[in-house]
Amino acid sequence: MPKEKKVRPPQHQKRQPGRQYKMRPQPRSGTSDYVGCVKLRDKVALITGGDSGIGRAVAVLFAKEGADISVVYFNEHKDARETKRLVEAQGRKCILVAGDIGRETFCRSAVTQTKRELGAIDILVNNAAEQHPQENITRVTEKQLERTFRTNIFAMFFLTKAVMPHFRKRGVIINTASVTAYQGSPELLDYSATKGAIVAFTRSLSQALAKKKIRVNAVAPGPIWTPLIPSTFPAKEVAIFGSDTPLGRAGEPEDVATSFVFLASDDSSYMTGQVLHPNGGRVVNG
Repeated sequence: MPKEKKVRPPQHQKRQPGRQYKMRPQPRSGTSDYVGCVKLRDKVALITGGDSGIGRAVAVLFAKEGADISVVYFNEHKDARETKRLVEAQGRKCILVAGDIGRETFCRSAVTQTKRELGAIDILVNNAAEQHPQENITRVTEKQLERTFRTNIFAMFFLTKAVMPHFRKRGVIINTASVTAYQGSPELLDYSATKGAIVAFTRSLSQALAKKKIRVNAVAPGPIWTPLIPSTFPAKEVAIFGSDTPLGRAGEPEDVATSFVFLASDDSSYMTGQVLHPNGGRVVNG
C-alpha cells in the first residue's frame, strides 16, 4: 500500500472541544463560492455544535439560503462569535446559546430561548458530538461512556422532545451520524456505538413523525477537517488525517454542509429516514 502522505502541519490541541481559530489551515466553511437561492427563506434553524466545523458551515450555508440561526454550543465562545459574524454578514439573524446539551434542562431552555428570540423553529440540526480514543475497551471508563452517550445521543432525544411543540408546519430534523456507524472504529468504540444509535434513532423517529409531516434524515460524514480532529488525535496522525480515503484527502466542512441544505429544503421533500454519505468515496452500503 502507498504510504500516507502529510497533507497539513502536525498539530494537537490539549482540550476538547477543540478551537477552530487555532487550526492550520482553517477549515473551509462555505464562506466563498457557495451561492444561495433562498431555499430556506425565513426559516429558523437550531444547530448544535454550530460554533465551528460542520455546524458552522451548515449555519453559513443555511444563512445564504435565507434562514435565521440559533447556534447552540458548549464553551467555545470565540469560535461561536465568528459563526455569528458570518451568519449576520449574510443579512440573517443569529443568536448564541451556550451550555451542556447532555442535560435535558439546558436543551429545553435552549429551545425556549430560540423560539422567544427568533420567533419560531423550523429545522433542528442535531450535530454536536465528542470522541475519546482508547486503545481497547478495558480503558473506556463508566464516566467516559456516559459522557459520550449524553452528548452524542441523549441530547438528540432531549432536543427533539423539546422542539416538538414549537415546530411550525412540516418541521425538519437532521442528525449527524458518522461513517464509523457503518465501518466501525477500533479506537472509538463508544463514539461508534453512539453513531450507530443515531442511525437507528433517525430511522425510527422518521416513522414516528411521518404522520405529522415532519421529515427526519441523517448525514454520515467520513473524515472531515474540524476542531474535533486536532483535539482528539496525536499531531502525527492529524498531519495525514483523511489521506487514506479514495479521494485522497479529508473533507472540508463545506463539503458536508451541502447535504444538510438538501435535507433541510424542499428538494428532499420525498425523503425521510435516510442517510447521506459524504465520506470521500468509502462504500458503506447503508
